Amino acid sequence: MGVSYRWVIVALGALMSCVAIGAMFSLAIFQEPIATATGWSHVGIASAMTLNFIVMGFGGFLWGAASDRFGPRIVVMIGSMLLGLALVLASRAETLLQFQLTYGILVGLAASTFFAPMIAATIGWFDQNRGLAVSLVSAGMGVAPMTISPFARWLISAYEWRPAMLIIGIAAWVLLVPAALLVRRPPTAADTGAEFVVDGAQPQLSIVFRSPQFIVLGLTFFACCAAHSGPIFHMVNYATICGVAPMAAVSIYSVEGLAGLGGRLLYGSLADRIGVKPVLVAGLLVQAAALATYLFVSQLTEFYALAIVFGSAYGGVMPLYAVLAREYFGSRILGTVFGAATMLSSLGMAFGPLVGGWIFDTFANYSWLFIGSAMVGLGAAAIALAFPPLAGRKALPAFGVAP
Repeated sequence: MGVSYRWVIVALGALMSCVAIGAMFSLAIFQEPIATATGWSHVGIASAMTLNFIVMGFGGFLWGAASDRFGPRIVVMIGSMLLGLALVLASRAETLLQFQLTYGILVGLAASTFFAPMIAATIGWFDQNRGLAVSLVSAGMGVAPMTISPFARWLISAYEWRPAMLIIGIAAWVLLVPAALLVRRPPTAADTGAEFVVDGAQPQLSIVFRSPQFIVLGLTFFACCAAHSGPIFHMVNYATICGVAPMAAVSIYSVEGLAGLGGRLLYGSLADRIGVKPVLVAGLLVQAAALATYLFVSQLTEFYALAIVFGSAYGGVMPLYAVLAREYFGSRILGTVFGAATMLSSLGMAFGPLVGGWIFDTFANYSWLFIGSAMVGLGAAAIALAFPPLAGRKALPAFGVAP
């Protein structure tokens, strides 16, 4: 397999993350039409997204470990088949419980097969410019609001929500199954520069998961996602309440995605040049400031301006966690380690939609959501300051490796 194939892996990862995350987050577009058509509560519908994140978290850990052992192709193939099935079944749900189980559990389980395995596979293909490569794969998540979300909105306007969700499920099969067949394992390479690898030995997972590196990584990832998940999910509804037309409100979501795409490229390139930690901390501070500023916007142009700042910040920092995981723990167990970190981040993501739905149902506005999210965002930046330096091989004897 030629070295140039690594860029095929990047493209495949970007496509898969776009379709999978775009399909999952399209629930933000479906929320109001579903509530209007069925009479289900906003918090009940939003709880399906909470289930998504919880299941995606635990699934990410399991699928990441499976990709380390069996390779990424079989994992993403299972996810491709399952994602389409989940959306088709959710489109036929007759009760809120049925919808929560199909969309909340099956979509989350399917989405978890792509992120950690494809990020780990991509990093394994690159010895240099890992930050940029991972950012390009993660950029698919930024493209999703510009593609899947407007497509979902158009389908809902044309066919109502059930046919729209059915069509998206079928499209997932058409796009993802052929792509999964092209996924390949990365070439075997030494884990040079990894702090937990000595002479090719595989680190003990029990030591890895108790290490300061993993604890800070997991807590920062958790707090970061807990901060931005609620505002992202409820942004369309919030803009509509402020008087923005429904299609224009969806376009705010798209601007965030476009800004996230640029942010991933910018932050990834900066991380390769000046280091991951300072770029990560700066991005988390920008994210927290943007969340607080949403309290003061009400016009479409203001939403657009802030969406650029917010989208670039949360989009830019997300790929950096995988780069840190590779630098600390190496590529041999990267799927397992990053899957575990993703599990924690998904648990953080799970809080936002549910809390935001409860806040709206209770207070008929989202002010407390943005206040709380900004505070959690500041906490994430504070935790990130505790990342241990990349001390290299000299730090190894304090942690040990497997025989």
